[in-house]
Amino acid sequence: MIIRSLLRKCPLRLQKSYVTLTRRRLVINSVDPLRILFCGADEFSIASLEALDHEKKVNPELIESLDVVCKVGKKHGRGLKNVREVPIVDAAQELSLPLHKIENFTGWECPRPQGQGINLVIAVSFGLLIPPRILQNAKYGGINVHPSLLPDFRGAAPIHWALLHNCKATGITLQTLHHHYFDQGDILLQTPHPGLEIPNPNTITPNKLSAFLAPKGAELLLQGLRERVILSGSNPKPRSSLTRPAPKITPQDRHIDWGKWSAQEILCRHRVIGPLWSKAAAGRLADGNEKRIIWSSGFEKVHATMEDTEPGLGLISASDSAIYVPTIDQQILRAESAIVEGSGMKPASHAVKKAGMVNFDPRHVGETTEALQLWSPFT
Repeated sequence: MIIRSLLRKCPLRLQKSYVTLTRRRLVINSVDPLRILFCGADEFSIASLEALDHEKKVNPELIESLDVVCKVGKKHGRGLKNVREVPIVDAAQELSLPLHKIENFTGWECPRPQGQGINLVIAVSFGLLIPPRILQNAKYGGINVHPSLLPDFRGAAPIHWALLHNCKATGITLQTLHHHYFDQGDILLQTPHPGLEIPNPNTITPNKLSAFLAPKGAELLLQGLRERVILSGSNPKPRSSLTRPAPKITPQDRHIDWGKWSAQEILCRHRVIGPLWSKAAAGRLADGNEKRIIWSSGFEKVHATMEDTEPGLGLISASDSAIYVPTIDQQILRAESAIVEGSGMKPASHAVKKAGMVNFDPRHVGETTEALQLWSPFT
């Protein structure tokens, strides 16, 4: 009360700049127009960028300027003469926004639109940690739009891991940017409980789920800006008590564990992060000479039985060119085509035969079906 009474005697300019400290965070009662540095890369981030650009045009008192930062494109092709830009480059150019391409932040200085410094950093699917010097120089720090209900699925691939865990719902989190770690900031806003229902959760792909969540993320971001939540020190209780990690997908995540993964797990992984791969011995006396086989076509579950057959021990039927592989839960998966390392894509049975993976002494499966089997199970 004493402070408020003293403020009433101050010039209006000082009253508007009045700040208080709450929980060691800055709470700002008067907000300057935002000069935003937007850090993005993929389609998920484009939705937020487009929403910010529209808000800048219709509400210039909230957003004064908008600069875009992205990583430089990757060189590819023969002689590395071609450059593959990240998707946000085209979006920024179409919106006629200032665009800055960087390898990293080392030695890089923020732009100064209209001669004034950036006062808010927004990162969406960016992939680089924003250094403390940039966050500290931005008056309002930095915020991030994350496609999960943090602290659940904290990491680089929350959409993929939500599908791999067979989640039926997910959500969006608006958080502050931590100076040293990804996804460790304060939660500002989240999708209300119980989250957003994932459409067709048993068949949806990561790209389609990302397209579904992208506008939801943009809406939550604008809500935070309009309501000044990002500046109020708000720190609501997380909606989720789960803390499952969501690290970057690696090739090992695609390596089928025939001794542990059920048929459903294999089908799910192929849909979400495929194509999957295995290894198999190339010959009876190969002495460890294994080759990788990539299941380029994926698998389909078939109604058949194989008695006393080891999981992962592929069989080739005389009636078609596919491979049939039993799983740990006694299901049968059929692969139509495959790639053995050092060769191109072929019908699956042709690929393993050419690689010397097949024992050409036929065995009987059931009472009538004659088939060839591999020298050893896929590993």
